[in-house]
Amino acid sequence: MASPGSFIRSAAQATSSAYRRLPIRWRLAGGSALLTLVILLGFATIVGVLTTREIKSDFDREVASAANELQRSVRPRHTIEESGVIRYEFRPLSKDSPDLDAYAASDDAIIRLVTSDGYVLNATENAPYLLPPRKATQEWKGYRIESRPIQLPTLTIYVQYARKLSDAKATANRVRVFLGLGVLAGSALALLAGLATARRAMAPITRLTDTAQEIARTRDPSLRIPHPESRDEVSELALTLENMLHSLNEARSETEAALARQREFIADASHELRTPLTSVLANLELLEMELEGESREAAASALRSSRRMRRLVADLLLLARADAGRVAAHVPLDLSEVVTEAAGELEPVAGGHHISVSAPPGAEMEGARDELHRMTLNLLENALRHTDPGTAVEATVERRNGEVVLSVEDDGPGIPPELHDKVFERFFRGAGDRSGSSGLGLSIVRAVAGSHSGTVSLEEPLDGRGARFVVRFPARED
Repeated sequence: MASPGSFIRSAAQATSSAYRRLPIRWRLAGGSALLTLVILLGFATIVGVLTTREIKSDFDREVASAANELQRSVRPRHTIEESGVIRYEFRPLSKDSPDLDAYAASDDAIIRLVTSDGYVLNATENAPYLLPPRKATQEWKGYRIESRPIQLPTLTIYVQYARKLSDAKATANRVRVFLGLGVLAGSALALLAGLATARRAMAPITRLTDTAQEIARTRDPSLRIPHPESRDEVSELALTLENMLHSLNEARSETEAALARQREFIADASHELRTPLTSVLANLELLEMELEGESREAAASALRSSRRMRRLVADLLLLARADAGRVAAHVPLDLSEVVTEAAGELEPVAGGHHISVSAPPGAEMEGARDELHRMTLNLLENALRHTDPGTAVEATVERRNGEVVLSVEDDGPGIPPELHDKVFERFFRGAGDRSGSSGLGLSIVRAVAGSHSGTVSLEEPLDGRGARFVVRFPARED
């Protein structure tokens, strides 16, 4: 069972964590409101205590003053009747309050004229029982009682003036309510004023945030950072961000320039390598035809390696041109014809695979025939390379919703979901791939699709088949 200390610590940590998650403007306004609340509570407590004491003191003085006034005003007259009985009559108090009831009504008080043993000589209407006048000041059953003696020739009588203590308590409670409402209203106003002040203070930060978001969206670090008019921490932050973005922009420009030079170099080098490779291939083909025995086999092996090298150089040249933005001329063409030609080229080397093509005429688009031919070859060769002999590979071309869609499906084992985002990376080979490929085939597919304003994706196969690659191009308008 958790101890109270651990429970308190957990609650404090949860409260602190919730506070840290609040926006800074709310924390600033909340801190200001809390400080105001503490100050107002202290002020209200002091004022409340002093005011309550003063109200009680005023109440006591009023009751005592009224009793003293009655002592001076009430003067009984006594007459002796024929039977010898002494009768006491009380003269009117004043013109406005001629009797006890009228005098007591203004303060909702109780007045009694009693003897020392508590015998009532006269009293206000419905006056309750009060203690006999043993002391000058008494509190009994919620009443403040002041007793004053009046000396007569034969005896001493007492005038008792009493008021309910709840009258003073009610006044004190009203003061407490007003003070409490004042504290709450002051704290609420402090919160609103704090929010307004914090929003105004955070406005430069908000502008910096908006600018940073715009830079992140456009990836343009040359955008100007807004500077506040005042020279403070926010201005220092804006200047720091501006200097940082300026440095990043310079570094980015240098990096882009270096990458551009590298792409140009790779493109130029790949292009220049094609001529000597063509010469080497021609000489090796002649040697293979003229040599015999082991020398012929060595020439044949060198010829195969040179052909792979030519293929790799061609792949690198295509990718380098795409990276350098060297787009080949696009002409109107029918993608169905390109796919049919590529499938026919691979048919003799299909290795027992069955290649089927569904490419009706009419898939018109703008493109570079050689690049599209290479893209289709790569898609079909990828399917042949990763499926078992005897399985089917199907290529489909159709025009749909303003797009020309090429899909290549196979009956192989498929591609694991965790590799879907990696298969288009350069030089990527799946586990167990011993085909000897360069790993550039699907990268070239993506590069060609991008240079033709298209997209390529690995989608869910139909009818539980293996892998399904789909390339989409904008169709040529009629």
